[in-house]
Amino acid sequence: MILHATYREGRNTSLPCLVWLHGFLGSHREWLALCENFADWPQLLVDLPGHGESANVVAGDFTQVDKLLRNTLLSYNILNYWLVGYSLGGRVAMYHACQGGNRGLCGLIVEGAHPGLADENARYERKNSDHLWAQRLSTEPLTAVLSDWYQQPVFHSLNDEQRRALISTRSQNNALTLAAMLEATSLGNQPDLQAALKKLPLPFYYLCGERDEKFRAVAQSLELSPHVIAAAGHNAHRENPAAFSACLLNLCSK
Repeated sequence: MILHATYREGRNTSLPCLVWLHGFLGSHREWLALCENFADWPQLLVDLPGHGESANVVAGDFTQVDKLLRNTLLSYNILNYWLVGYSLGGRVAMYHACQGGNRGLCGLIVEGAHPGLADENARYERKNSDHLWAQRLSTEPLTAVLSDWYQQPVFHSLNDEQRRALISTRSQNNALTLAAMLEATSLGNQPDLQAALKKLPLPFYYLCGERDEKFRAVAQSLELSPHVIAAAGHNAHRENPAAFSACLLNLCSK
């Protein structure tokens, strides 16, 4: 089984493919507004399990998500690639990079993604929290759940208009498959990748919004100097796509 994905040929076929991984509630469409800025590169825009046109694809844990991603890369004959992942997509990318058996991986770029919790109590609390959100997704109108979801502190920089736009876009999702994916890939179920990430033998860049204090601190905990996107919060690629694209173009061209 593979994930749904959209492939775009690049003007320079010798460049590695940029593989885009969206965050929770998103889809491959999340990146469409940015793709034109990377027309030199081959690109693969992936729908993660439970999302977009992969809504009927089920994964029980990170191992299964990674297997689906690997199968998808093989099916498109993508042998050299960068992973670019936001939030949940960044966690999937980091997990993939730390598992080995990925000789084609040229580099890793993540935006506002957590490497994993080291503290067992924190992991337990996060699993409980995600379980409660999953229950709400399974039993309540999706728009009502999303309205509360985007009131969480990590989204504090969104204004009312941005919040309404996200709720409108995300309301097209399948709430039940989102709930299943949320529990399967809860941060409480994710391995702590911090030690492995510090030993990666490939370029690893961390991006986050200027107003995303939580993930600026996460980057520093990984002993990385984050690339800060001005005038943006947690969802930096949506809030300041021009600055985000400029930063990525610079990193990919090194």
